[in-house]
Amino acid sequence: MNIGAIITAVIVIAVLGLVLGLFLGFSAKAFHVETDPRQEQIVEALPGNNCGGCGYPGCSGLASAIVAGEAPVNGCPVGGQAVAEKVAAIMGVEAGESVRRVAFVKCAGDCEKAGKKYEYHGEADCRMAAMLPGGGNKGCSYGCLGYGSCVGVCEHDAIHIVNGIAVVDKDACGGCGLCAAACPKHLIELVPYDAKYLVACSSKDKGPEVMKNCKSGCIGCGLCKKNCPAEAVDVADFLARIDTEKCEGCGVCKEKCPKKAIVEH
Repeated sequence: MNIGAIITAVIVIAVLGLVLGLFLGFSAKAFHVETDPRQEQIVEALPGNNCGGCGYPGCSGLASAIVAGEAPVNGCPVGGQAVAEKVAAIMGVEAGESVRRVAFVKCAGDCEKAGKKYEYHGEADCRMAAMLPGGGNKGCSYGCLGYGSCVGVCEHDAIHIVNGIAVVDKDACGGCGLCAAACPKHLIELVPYDAKYLVACSSKDKGPEVMKNCKSGCIGCGLCKKNCPAEAVDVADFLARIDTEKCEGCGVCKEKCPKKAIVEH
């Protein structure tokens, strides 16, 4: 064994390590980017769900956008007013009013009200079932398939399959929007927590076709629109829709709906 060669190798490695360390240290200082300290404070104030419901990649992404002036201080749908006020205090601005939004499933066609075109024996996943002919086995091609893709992504245990359709517990819902993104039928919408009445249907079929497939589907008759004193209801593509900002919560639309497609939220 050549002791001299070993010592030389050790010295060379040590020198290389020293040179590399100095180079990395210099590079770190030369290319260091100062981070606004408020960004870290905002991240700590946010709920930490990293759900993406705000439209940014996680809480750090939202914090960065708030500091840059690209997102509002009340941009977190999960945190609500309490978190908005904390973030506003960090930024030195007013929080403004933060409207809590929760998920709502625009379908009431459960097993007792909606028929099926055929029996499905595949994977219990709405996204898989929706790829089949007719958009799935449900009689209404717009209806909830009920295989729980939304349930699987909910981090708040706020949505469950009840009698064949997805149902949201609005008090448990965090408003992150993950369920809406997972639904292949685009049936889930984020609505104000305090909304009084909503249309539990998404079908754009004409009345006779709707009645053939579902007992509670909107047939676009327009009685809700004609009788709404606040002019908060509109009908387009044979489907009623309620403007929650105009709605006064009188309940006339629900009373007049012959198919009971309008529900109290």
